[in-house]
Amino acid sequence: MHIKRISFLILCLSSLLVAQVKSAPTIEAPEIVLTSVPFEVSITNFELQQVCAYQLKINDLIFDPTVCNSDELNFEYLLVEKKSDNQLELLLDQKEIATEEINVLRGWISLLPPLVSILVALFFRSVIPALFLGVWIGSFSILGLEIGVLGQSFLEVVSKYVKQALADPDHAAVIIFSLMIGGLVGIISKNGGMQGIVNSLTPYTNSAKRGQLVTASLGLAIFFDDYANTLVVGNTMRKVTDKLKISRAKLAFLVDATAAPVACIALITTWVGYQIGMIDVSVGQIDAIDQSAYSIYLNSILYSFYPIFMLAFVFTIAGSGRDFSVMYQYEIAARQGNDKSVQGASMGYTNEAESKQLEPKDPSRAKAINAFFPILIFIISVIGGLYATGEGDSIQDIIGSADAYQALLWGSLIGVMTAFVLTLFQGLLSLEETVQSWYEGVKFMIFAIIVLIMAWSLGQTTEILQTAQYLVSILGEFLPVPLVPTIIFILAATTAFATGTSWGTMGIFYPIVIPLAWQVLFLNGMADIEHMYIIYSSVACVLCGAVWGDHCSPISDTTIMSSMASGCNHIDHVATQFPYAILVASIALIIGTIPTGYGWSPMIMISVGIVLIWIIIFLFGKKVN
Repeated sequence: MHIKRISFLILCLSSLLVAQVKSAPTIEAPEIVLTSVPFEVSITNFELQQVCAYQLKINDLIFDPTVCNSDELNFEYLLVEKKSDNQLELLLDQKEIATEEINVLRGWISLLPPLVSILVALFFRSVIPALFLGVWIGSFSILGLEIGVLGQSFLEVVSKYVKQALADPDHAAVIIFSLMIGGLVGIISKNGGMQGIVNSLTPYTNSAKRGQLVTASLGLAIFFDDYANTLVVGNTMRKVTDKLKISRAKLAFLVDATAAPVACIALITTWVGYQIGMIDVSVGQIDAIDQSAYSIYLNSILYSFYPIFMLAFVFTIAGSGRDFSVMYQYEIAARQGNDKSVQGASMGYTNEAESKQLEPKDPSRAKAINAFFPILIFIISVIGGLYATGEGDSIQDIIGSADAYQALLWGSLIGVMTAFVLTLFQGLLSLEETVQSWYEGVKFMIFAIIVLIMAWSLGQTTEILQTAQYLVSILGEFLPVPLVPTIIFILAATTAFATGTSWGTMGIFYPIVIPLAWQVLFLNGMADIEHMYIIYSSVACVLCGAVWGDHCSPISDTTIMSSMASGCNHIDHVATQFPYAILVASIALIIGTIPTGYGWSPMIMISVGIVLIWIIIFLFGKKVN
């Protein structure tokens, strides 16, 4: 009997203890807080009866909750002015009931990881050590910039950031997809399919000018995804452009400059769903705007001057046979048989014998169909996968909401199996030779995969260090209405360049751009349907800035993939593409974004911009004989 009473008492005490533990509020703060950069704190396990009575104290400053209801208790727009501020205190009836230590850093420190990576990559012309150093500096900063944690920050480069980059399902999908595409290229190279394409295109590509036009046209044809575009076009056209003595740097530019620009403005692509989802989050914060996210996206396309002008620039450069700046020098050297931009040992070409592993086994049996058909099946399979994983009533809705990574994995697998069957059925290679050729193709993607993993790891550190938020805080202070889109472009471009990710930049800016632009319009008495073009242009400038920064950043995943697929030295690709990208961006801002901010018609400015591009290329470009 006593035992039962004792057990009952223990059970009651345990229940009381659990209840007390559950009711104890918990402060959830960012891992890193930057001085003068707003941040948010959430409270969990709060008392519902007194939810709006809570306060948060940072040294001598007391903040009231921004959101307080039965579902959430948040303190937003908090600021820490000095590095010494490192403790949050939760108050209830002016009594401290919970505390939380925060790691405070000066804002400029968040720029160090990407800045060091970019400078080291450009100076030493080696991207992997640059990325590793950037991740190490980021890890060191996150741990507090103290000498005692230097060793720990070094070890966490691999044990934390690289591991997390590999553990991300979307990253794993890109890795598998890239390896499968490399394997597909290996098979269709060894069975003579790639040589067959070269032979078939030779009558139409009897000059460097035509070869560039065909490459750019293929870039437009594979419009639905920038990753697929980059890998397929780069690998397919490399032999053709080599034969025509077009530099690898020029091939990488043609590949890169037609990948994201067409994928971001075409109506049925893997980008559309992501953009609409982000716009929807932003529009949902404003009751006065009754347009759908998709309607805003469609209206913003006319204001997407950088992608439109870049596509016009690519075809003008290709069709005219002219180049300027660094690219002209590389093209002249390539025509003389001394292409300085060819990727060397870092791509896997360790010796002459190994570089010939993917030469056709029997050149006399080379047929274009053995490469064309697997690639066609791959493209059809990806589109089918997008349709199967998407939802909605229209094709745009279905493709836009689809699981792009799943579709790419399915398509690459089906493409590889198609190449396998074709090769074995015709007796072009034995089973063992086919597997070996697949493996040889995979090997040539290893360097690209390593660089991608390091770039993703660096992206994790810049996200924790709030690099993008710091850039917004220092560059976004002055926003006159007509120049709102222009400033948004500059902010998005700077962020994408520093972080190396266009999608990450869009994810950061889209949720805040429409409320920001609408607030500026409201304060100036212009928040009406007549000035919605400012909203459309602001939405477009997030995309344009993100794509430009992604084009120019040495740590961008798509820029890296363009280099690898084209067999071009990565730093050479960045150096030759940058002058072209900065010129097109300048035209996009001066001829497109700024005038339309003052109410000029975007259709007129697109026409003017394209004519100006044509004039500049023919005035300043030199013919490459």
